[in-house]
Amino acid sequence: MLESLNAPEPVITDPLRADPRLADPSQAFEDERKAALAQIIRTTPRLMEALEVIRSLELPDAWIVSGALYQTVWNHLTERAFDHGIKDYDIVYYDGSDTSYDAEDRVIQSVNAAAPHLAAVLEIRNQARIHLWFETRFGTPYPELSCALESLSYYAARTHAVAARLTDSGLEIHAPFGLANVFALRLVPHYALNNRETYEAKAVRMKQLWPELTIIPWATA
Repeated sequence: MLESLNAPEPVITDPLRADPRLADPSQAFEDERKAALAQIIRTTPRLMEALEVIRSLELPDAWIVSGALYQTVWNHLTERAFDHGIKDYDIVYYDGSDTSYDAEDRVIQSVNAAAPHLAAVLEIRNQARIHLWFETRFGTPYPELSCALESLSYYAARTHAVAARLTDSGLEIHAPFGLANVFALRLVPHYALNNRETYEAKAVRMKQLWPELTIIPWATA
């Protein structure tokens, strides 16, 4: 089991940090970047425990996505503590058989009960019901999705679009736009939705936490 959320975590050193090829899509294969990410995940106890919890509960089409993954890489590359700047661990799953909030809440409670010491940092959402509340909250329509991974195509930044899950065969990584931007510490906007406000707010926060980042501005043309 993991130590408390307030316990300091070690910083690891390995050859990945000194390999600039991973930041350049012309210098390394995507499979190399996926293998590097998998290695970093395996050396991050809290992330591995969260992955093991969702596998043990057999949640449908369940993945850890976004910040807990790419920000872990940034912390690894910049030699910061594993959880530096990570607000939560986003767990997505897909259950179209019941899109009620009550059903989603039951899943949230079951995950929190399985890992009570992680409950404060777990964010669990059924991707089958995002379209029901997204416009009210963010002011722009959201399409009805057909699977959990489809949600990665609508994130405010291409850099955010990364997912991982633990299977009986090992770690499975999904990144529809590739991982080069993650390893380059580069935030790149994605224009599938009108997410400029979200993108720019996240960019400000991330630049404060990781000054090494390159922020690609949201295009106005």
